[in-house]
Amino acid sequence: MPGSQGRHELKHRINYADVVQLRSKLPLVACPDQYATTDNGYRVKSLYFDNYQDKVLQEKVHGLNEREKFRLRLYNDDFSFIRLEKKSKRNGLCYKDSIAITARECERLLAGDWSVLKERAGPLGLELYAKMHYQQLRAKSIVEYRREAFVHPMGNVRVTIDHDIRTSPAIHDFLSPKPVALPMPGIYLLEVKYDCYLPDIIRGIVTLPGRTSTSFSKYAITRNI
Repeated sequence: MPGSQGRHELKHRINYADVVQLRSKLPLVACPDQYATTDNGYRVKSLYFDNYQDKVLQEKVHGLNEREKFRLRLYNDDFSFIRLEKKSKRNGLCYKDSIAITARECERLLAGDWSVLKERAGPLGLELYAKMHYQQLRAKSIVEYRREAFVHPMGNVRVTIDHDIRTSPAIHDFLSPKPVALPMPGIYLLEVKYDCYLPDIIRGIVTLPGRTSTSFSKYAITRNI
C-alpha cells in the first residue's frame, strides 16, 4: 500500500487562450513551483514502464478504479536528481511513492540490469523488481513536456499547465540532454491537485467555461499516436 496521503486530481484539456488566462490570474493568488527556473516553467522528462500486453495503458483507457504505473522522472535534465516513482489510483484518490536513484543506477536499469532495484533501500525498488518478473514490466516510452506550476498552501494545492509535449520509444535516450524527438503540437493540459478541499479562490480561476474534467493521460495519448 502506498504510504503517501491520497490526493484529489482534476485534469482538463484546454487551449492556448485558456493558458493565457491562467497565466494572468494564477500568479496573483499562488506562488511558482520550486522547480521553475524561468518564467516559462521547467522541463519534465518521464520514462514509463509497461508490458507486452500494454497493461498500464489498457487500465488507463478502460478507467479501472484501481490502477498503478511506474516511471523514472527527472527535471531540467538534471541527472543528479532522478526519481523512481509509483503512481496509483484507488477510489478516485491518487497516491505517489518515490525514491531517488543515481544516474549510474538509471543507466544500469536501462541496460537491463534489474539487480540494481534489489540494491535500493526500501520497498519500492523491490516492488518494481518483482513486477518486472511476474508482470513483465519493461521501460516502454519517454514523455517530455514543459510545465508551469503554481502552489497554494490552503488545501496543499498544486496547479500545473503542461504543454510542448513530446514522446519517443527510444528509451536509451532518457539521459540524453537533447529534446525528445516527436512533438505533439497543440496539446495543453491543466491539472489541479489538492488534499481535502480546493479553496474557492483557486476553484474560481481553474473553472474555465466549456471545460470539464477528463481522464486525459500524457502517457496514454502519446502511446496512441
